[in-house]
Amino acid sequence: MILEAAILNVKSGQGAAFEAAMATARPLIAASEGFEGLELRPCLEARTATSCWCAGRGSRTTPRASAAPTATRDWKAALHHFYQPFPSVEHYGPPL
Repeated sequence: MILEAAILNVKSGQGAAFEAAMATARPLIAASEGFEGLELRPCLEARTATSCWCAGRGSRTTPRASAAPTATRDWKAALHHFYQPFPSVEHYGPPL
C-alpha cells in the first residue's frame, strides 16, 4: 500500500470555502483506481489542513496518477487555487 500525504496550506480566510470545494472534489478523487480513503484534518498549530489518501495494496500508482484525465482536471480546478504555498506531496511505502 502506498500512502500519499500532502500538507495543504489553505489561504487565510478561505477555510470554509475550501471545505465546501473539497466536498465537491472528494467523489472525483474517490473515483480514482486504487483509492482507499481520504482524511482531511485541520492542523491545530498552524490552521492548515492535512490531506492523506492511499492507493491500493501493492500498487505503485497513487490516486492522483490513476484518475481519469477529466476527473483529475476537475478536482484540481476545484481545489488548487486555495493553496499558498502550493503543497508538497510525499509517498510512503508499507510500515516497517
